[in-house]
Amino acid sequence: MFEQAFKNIDDVLRKDAGCSSELDYIEQTSWVLFLKYLDALEQDKSIEAALEGKPYKFILENKYRWEAWAAPKGKDGKIDANRAMTGDDLRDFVNAKLFPYLHGFKTRAEGPNTIEYKIGEIFGELRNKFQSGYSLRAVIDEMDELRFRSQTEKHELSHLYEAKLRNMGNAGRNGGEYYTPRPLIRAIINVVKPEIGQRIYDGALGSGGFLCEAFDYLRKRPGLTTKDVKKIQNHTFYGKEKKSLAYVIGIMNMILHGIEAPNVLHTNTLAENIMDIQEKDRFDIVMTNPPFGGKEHKEVQQNFTIRSGETAYLFLQHFMKFLKAGGRAGLVIKNTFLSNGDATNLRKELLETCNVHTILDLPGGAFQGAGVKTVVLFFEKGAPTRRIWFYQLNPGRSLGKTNPLNDADLKEFVELQKRLADSPNSWSIDVSKLNKRTYDLSVKNPSNGGDIQRLPQEIVEEIEALDSQSALVLGRIRELL
Repeated sequence: MFEQAFKNIDDVLRKDAGCSSELDYIEQTSWVLFLKYLDALEQDKSIEAALEGKPYKFILENKYRWEAWAAPKGKDGKIDANRAMTGDDLRDFVNAKLFPYLHGFKTRAEGPNTIEYKIGEIFGELRNKFQSGYSLRAVIDEMDELRFRSQTEKHELSHLYEAKLRNMGNAGRNGGEYYTPRPLIRAIINVVKPEIGQRIYDGALGSGGFLCEAFDYLRKRPGLTTKDVKKIQNHTFYGKEKKSLAYVIGIMNMILHGIEAPNVLHTNTLAENIMDIQEKDRFDIVMTNPPFGGKEHKEVQQNFTIRSGETAYLFLQHFMKFLKAGGRAGLVIKNTFLSNGDATNLRKELLETCNVHTILDLPGGAFQGAGVKTVVLFFEKGAPTRRIWFYQLNPGRSLGKTNPLNDADLKEFVELQKRLADSPNSWSIDVSKLNKRTYDLSVKNPSNGGDIQRLPQEIVEEIEALDSQSALVLGRIRELL
């Protein structure tokens, strides 16, 4: 049901002049889907309230509810063609009335952690890109056929929405920044092992994959009480996201997964001075894939004790500071972090303030559409690193868009990590034996003689980093002369 509807909707979007890319398709599908889902959610709550003999106040005014503007029904239960807007009338209503009304919830809501506030934020960031009201009518008609009443239906919907997000990542451009392969996220969660009552944070939210998967992980725990469920819903998941589209998609993804009022802020995570962080701001768990390769302005770099133009290095410092003592983290970062000269001081601080117990080395292609090599750092805050267990993932095939990473690929890693066991793909190093000038953590598997096949891009980046260091040293020498 859902799969065919999404295919039909994509066919309509491809023909509309206002939508030109996979990013546009997911954005426009999302806001229509969200309003249909919100209507179903409200219907369920009104029925629950009636069964309990309690009144229920709908979030949206009558004329802005789905059944009034999108799908007015006749006595036969079918859309009433005489009352249902289409063409220019529908497009103009959405642009001039519906979106401004929904955006207004941001100022009318009681607080930022309410679903009303999230509605206001979503529709303040989005705009309707349908140029044809007839295209919009066709999409609405498809969406109206969907039902979200059972848990099976909701699970199918969230699964297919994830598939659309994956396609968005494959489409290139900025889409890949928002999507982390879900098998990798699940492996990270299985190592970090969040628990009910702990606060989980992702300050580079993207499509919300880490928080959605952690939600699924926690709600499957046996013996959950009503108090546990409320805690998971309201006081467990926190995030921040800078980019508008990613923020909107992340919020919607979390709501579609069942997190009704996500504690997610639309802000530049790196704009916060890490020296101002207080204990009440800290989290038990950090799981994230911060963007890498970006550059930040000097005024942003001043918020950090170790300044760097590399966005990922600033994010790592942010997350280290936001972890509570004893807090656990799983963080994806480009593998050049392990040896790059610009990161020497940051590696030193990480090893001295946190126990980096595991490093997962991923092959190129693990992130579909991107050949960049990455690693996952697993660490606990509060004690220095003594030994590091490395695992070099070798799925035995080339990964890519048509041959993606899967859960089976990561099964051995998850099992061996429990015991930090040695194998042809895993080994440990003694941190006391590291070069104290470089703190180089390069992946050198003793099973293959320690040889590393480096990508040309990695070599270029290291040359650029060394050039940057040389220029800095020369500049300081000139200042002294």
